[in-house]
Amino acid sequence: MANLTITLDDDLLKRARLKAVAQGTSVNAVLRDYLQQFAGDDAARIAAVQRILELARSSKAARGDRRWTRDELYDRKL
Repeated sequence: MANLTITLDDDLLKRARLKAVAQGTSVNAVLRDYLQQFAGDDAARIAAVQRILELARSSKAARGDRRWTRDELYDRKL
C-alpha cells in the first residue's frame, strides 16, 4: 500500500478531524473512500443510466399528438 502526503491548512485539518470523529471515522478513511470513488470505474453510474434507459424504453407513457414550437416551450409569462 502506498502513502500520500498532502499539505493542508491547520484549521482545515482540525475541522476535518472533528467532523470525521463525529461520524465515527478518520480523515484517512474519508480521503481513501473519496479517492476510491474518484478513481473508480463509474460502474454504479453506468448501471443507473442503463436502468433509466431501460425504463424509458419500456414505459407506456406517451405525449399524444400535441407538438410544441420552440417559442411555446420557452414562453416565460411573468
